[in-house]
Amino acid sequence: MSNKTEKAIENHKSGYTCSGAVMCAFADDAGMSEEQAFNVSRPFAGGRMVKCGAVLAAEQVLKEKYGDAADGKIAELERRFMEMNSSVICRELKGFGTGKVLRPCRGCVTDAASILEEMLSE
Repeated sequence: MSNKTEKAIENHKSGYTCSGAVMCAFADDAGMSEEQAFNVSRPFAGGRMVKCGAVLAAEQVLKEKYGDAADGKIAELERRFMEMNSSVICRELKGFGTGKVLRPCRGCVTDAASILEEMLSE
């Protein structure tokens, strides 16, 4: 595991939301301060936008870094996350309605951060 993924995990352990944990760990890649990244990530948390907040935060980092060229990268990030977890939808990942948890929040933070870190280094 590399530095930014570890930072995202530590952020989550320290009480950051799933989206805040990822967004703040990659704030410099998004061209933001950590405080700006935290504020940008707030609407993504807790499944409020349907998709997993950690995935949305990783996608936002890609949008900030690559602008209009981010669409293909976002699709690739989602493809990789789906391959690992079978869904990008928060409710499905948490097992709401099915009772079958596909991935807990910390795991989603780890996976989204790891995939993002790999993609940024490619």
